[in-house]
Amino acid sequence: MSKASYRTVDVDGVEVFYRETGDPGLPKLLLLHGFPTSSHMFRDLIPLLADSFHIVAPDLPGFGRSADPRQNSFESIADTIERFTEIVGFDRFAVYVFDYGAPTGFRLAVRHP
Repeated sequence: MSKASYRTVDVDGVEVFYRETGDPGLPKLLLLHGFPTSSHMFRDLIPLLADSFHIVAPDLPGFGRSADPRQNSFESIADTIERFTEIVGFDRFAVYVFDYGAPTGFRLAVRHP
């Protein structure tokens, strides 16, 4: 079982905290949490999937340990997470969505089927 690393990255002026684990050569999986939680909600799921996927689980902007930008519409959150995936090298990935993560993840899926 792999242990998650905790990182932050600047996404166009918004500091985004995320958990990451798994071999970068494995299929990529983006975990998007719900309201009012953070990537912490995946703390038990991440180790179970780490042998099969390269996983990143960001705290959505305004949640958990990520910065709270002035704009928090689903569209702006999706814009930030889309750019986040580019920065962390997730060019092709599956997405797991829950609650607030759904309008974000579904926007990403529509933009990049």
